[in-house]
Amino acid sequence: MNNTLLELKNISYKDENNLILNKINLKINSGEKIALLGKSGSGKTTLLSVLNGTIKPTQGEVKLLNKNFEELDRKQKSKITTIWQDLRLIEDLSAEQNVNCGLLAENNFYFAFKNLLNLSSFKKAHKFMQLCRLHNSIYDKKIRKLSGGQKQRVAIARSLIQGSDILLADEPFNNLDPKLITIIKNLLLENLDKNNTKKSPKTVIVSLHRLDLLNDFDKVIGIKDGKIFFNIKRINLKKLHLDKIY
Repeated sequence: MNNTLLELKNISYKDENNLILNKINLKINSGEKIALLGKSGSGKTTLLSVLNGTIKPTQGEVKLLNKNFEELDRKQKSKITTIWQDLRLIEDLSAEQNVNCGLLAENNFYFAFKNLLNLSSFKKAHKFMQLCRLHNSIYDKKIRKLSGGQKQRVAIARSLIQGSDILLADEPFNNLDPKLITIIKNLLLENLDKNNTKKSPKTVIVSLHRLDLLNDFDKVIGIKDGKIFFNIKRINLKKLHLDKIY
């Protein structure tokens, strides 16, 4: 049975005169927890942007559930959510409003209008903020007044509230202390909470710099100069693999 969710076929991406991705072929299967490794500038962020449809490749095909990305409607595209390295929060909205923005992909303009007017119920947003260890004292604070670590967790809560099938995360552990890194990593990689309620996407791809965070991932992809040098099970990762990309 074919359980491929996302597939890249012969993908290249050129920005002005620079070839950033070079003939990448990749299949992402349902339920995989993948760590994406590589130096800064290796193409990790661009690869994630191609996977979620933010960047259209110069060459090749991107498929979600065996359909070309261009053929997907808004609801189908909402199966993918992304935690961006630059967070992309709205500075003049409150923390809880930013988290609720994660619901806009599947809701209409009326919902968005109520959200901005603070008339919507924030009960669901608060649940995900609590999972990300955000204290209720910051719920109604403007994003610009929060610390870097608080902003990071607001962005994570905003992504998780979407209830998507696939999560792409670009360095999601920035600005977090060691205890919070453990909590957030477990939150991203576990599918069920103590009440057996789905709280994170089933399939996860996380861009990382820190090799000490690889535990709990089942696959590792190494990228360098826009090319994939290895795509292996984590238990098979050796120093010789890392030497190829660092």
